[in-house]
Amino acid sequence: MSAKTLGRGIGWLALALLLAGNLVIGARLQSQAGAAEDRAAGYENIALFTRVLEQVREQYVEPGKTAYQDLIYGALRGMLQSLDPHSQFLDPDMYKEMKDDTAGEFGGLGIVIGVKDGVLTVVAPMEDTPGFRAGLLPGDKIIEIDGQGTEALTLSEAIKKLRGAPGTKVSLRVLRPKTQEIQKLDLVRARINVPSVKDAEILESGIGYVRLLQFNERTAGALQEELKKLSGEGMKALVLDLRNNPGGLLTSAIDVAEKFVPRGEMIVFTQGRSGKPQQTFRAKGRQHYTEMPMVILVNGGSASAAEIVAGALKDHRRAILVGEKTFGKGSVQSVVQLDDGSAIRLTTAYYYTPSKRVIHEQGIEPDILIPMPPEDWRKLLLKRSRPENAEPEAGEEAADDIVDVQLQRALDVLKGVMIFTAQRETPAMASR
Repeated sequence: MSAKTLGRGIGWLALALLLAGNLVIGARLQSQAGAAEDRAAGYENIALFTRVLEQVREQYVEPGKTAYQDLIYGALRGMLQSLDPHSQFLDPDMYKEMKDDTAGEFGGLGIVIGVKDGVLTVVAPMEDTPGFRAGLLPGDKIIEIDGQGTEALTLSEAIKKLRGAPGTKVSLRVLRPKTQEIQKLDLVRARINVPSVKDAEILESGIGYVRLLQFNERTAGALQEELKKLSGEGMKALVLDLRNNPGGLLTSAIDVAEKFVPRGEMIVFTQGRSGKPQQTFRAKGRQHYTEMPMVILVNGGSASAAEIVAGALKDHRRAILVGEKTFGKGSVQSVVQLDDGSAIRLTTAYYYTPSKRVIHEQGIEPDILIPMPPEDWRKLLLKRSRPENAEPEAGEEAADDIVDVQLQRALDVLKGVMIFTAQRETPAMASR
């Protein structure tokens, strides 16, 4: 290479390095300028807030409503509510109630609610509770509570209105989207103590059946006891029923899912605003049922923790999902306690299945779509809860002619899998 060519190459390299340095410096200066602009905008808006606060304090017609704490709390509620239905400001009393939520026993109607399409919605009624007996169904829209419209209520405010001392009354106006019918329901609150595992039995052909009603501290342990019992009775396959399971604790969902996948496999991960995984949860535990064929039943009342379990087992091809698309509640709320005993509950991430499928507002699609009217599912549950040979109570719908088509398809699928597996494991007969 000539000296002239070498000199030209060094010149181009120096120019490239100079341009790269200028770009880095420019980006840094732009970032610093952007941060400075953000700070300036923050100061300006805080000053605006302070001016409005003082105007309200000085001129509002009812001075009894202008205490600093009341005004600040109101502003914080509005700020968090404007972000999404699950972010909220909790005053000290509401924060205490929230901490008591996972105790598994409380006074209320026995319905899990959420916000869907901007409307207060029943996610799922819990069995044998006032809400279930009144005929509430997943997807019902609660438009009034005790005569007050719900459009301006936060989710936490609605929950507070629905809960109360056992024996007290609450009135609801409910819109059923399917029929556009509006019902007025007068309910009496009761102490709610719902089991997490129910109806564990061998159905036919060695196929076990277990229904999970919710995910709390006791769910994984109770499920393990039932699986051990069913295994001793000759269980060869399993139907795990998560229909109308509104979810519960993340830790419980992980403890349940890890029973059915090998150690080390991912169950769920969270991802926040950075675009990078924040937390990854993998299977641990010592007792696993990784070989047994499985079907999971899901519907529109399957939410939150139930969707995490269903999504994980679907992604690992560990279970076949039968039923209908799940509710789609998959956001992570972080709770930060404040100095005065209040707290903020802030959405900081979303849950993703192992294949990076987002759960929130998307739900989990079943592998085999089998629609079933919620009314039929409710009638079947009422029939199951009746003592054997007992007549239906007055007003209770008959369910003798209703078939659980979703469960029937699950059984058919598992029988097919078991036959295929047996044939594959049987040595081929030698030709003669």
